[in-house]
Amino acid sequence: MPETVEKLRLELSQLSMQERAELAYFLIHSLDEAVDDDVETAWDAELIRRMKEISIECFNF
Repeated sequence: MPETVEKLRLELSQLSMQERAELAYFLIHSLDEAVDDDVETAWDAELIRRMKEISIECFNF
């Protein structure tokens, strides 16, 4: 592990549980900023396809 990361790990382990939870929340949400538009468009299309499939199945019963 790079020295900087190890140093941070040691320092962060001294934080309270609440402080670590807040930091974890921040870090996890910071990963969501790099949304790939192509992936999001593909998921939107898949969602619409699945909704149509469910609608068709509901009417066939």
